[in-house]
Parts: sequence; structure tokens; C-alpha cells
Amino acid sequence: MDEALHDYYLNKIEAVKSCLLALRGIILQQDIMITETQKYGMPCFCYKKKAFCYLWTDKKTDEPYLLMVEGAYLNHTLLELGERKRMKILRVNATKDLPIKTIELILQQALDLYRKGVIKIKE
Repeated sequence: MDEALHDYYLNKIEAVKSCLLALRGIILQQDIMITETQKYGMPCFCYKKKAFCYLWTDKKTDEPYLLMVEGAYLNHTLLELGERKRMKILRVNATKDLPIKTIELILQQALDLYRKGVIKIKE
């Protein structure tokens, strides 16, 4: 992990920091082709160099969330479109157990969009 990413996680308050680091671990475990970088000041996870999700916190509540780049293709009751046209978010309560199965399901559905060619990847 590069220094800027390291600082991003370490500068969060404890419950949020642990939650974001746990989410990071879950994301990276989904596929060996996933890499982590930083875009727009937030951790960005890429599949074969194409961004597929981000970790961020709500500016008002500091609540962590997982932002799915191609969320418009994903249908899950916990994903929120909000004011966005393309991306959806999954809010996570940093003080409760993570819904790991739900998170993994959403991540795998998103990765399948890239694996199956629904979202084109430059090879």
C-alpha cells in the first residue's frame, strides 16, 4: 500500500478505520486481478486496471460506504442510486458486524460485469 493510501486509512477515527480496512481486505480477496490505487483522494479498486469500486465516507455522517462504479447494472435492495446516474453505494455501519456475504455477492456481481464483457476492458 502506498503512503497516501496508508494515510487515508490511518487518518480515520477508529471504528471507521477498522471498517474501511476490513472492507479493503474483503475487496482484495475477491479476485487476484484486483489492484488498489488512489483516485479523487479515495481508495480505488481496479479489475484489470479498470476502476470498479471505491471506498469513501459520507461527508455529513462520516459513515463508510462502498461505491460501485457500474452500479446501474447492479440490482440489490441495499444499493442506493441517490442523485447518481451510473454509480450506486452500499452504506456500512462501522459499529456493527459487516454483512460480509452481501458485500461479497455485490462485489462478485460487479466483477462479473467485467469478466463477461458487459463492461469492456482494454487488454
